[in-house]
Amino acid sequence: MLLEALGSVLLGLALSWAATRHLPDRLPAPRVVFTTGTLGALFGSYVTHAALGPGHLLATLGGAVAISAVLLSLLLRPSTRRLRRAFPF
Repeated sequence: MLLEALGSVLLGLALSWAATRHLPDRLPAPRVVFTTGTLGALFGSYVTHAALGPGHLLATLGGAVAISAVLLSLLLRPSTRRLRRAFPF
């Protein structure tokens, strides 16, 4: 369980770092991104471990990455390059 928690924290931090590096203009402050990614990975690890039980290290880490990625995607703001259409009415 300790290995799963440590691994999920490291994966959450890595995913957050990648997101802040590739999408800095579409994300809020890096502090928020790193906190969300790490806590999302811990929550995903907990939920996956509770669903599968002990002994599924890779599946638990996969669940941690999935939940972390979903929560990080919720932080994305729309691109500023998007064209706005005016409705005719």
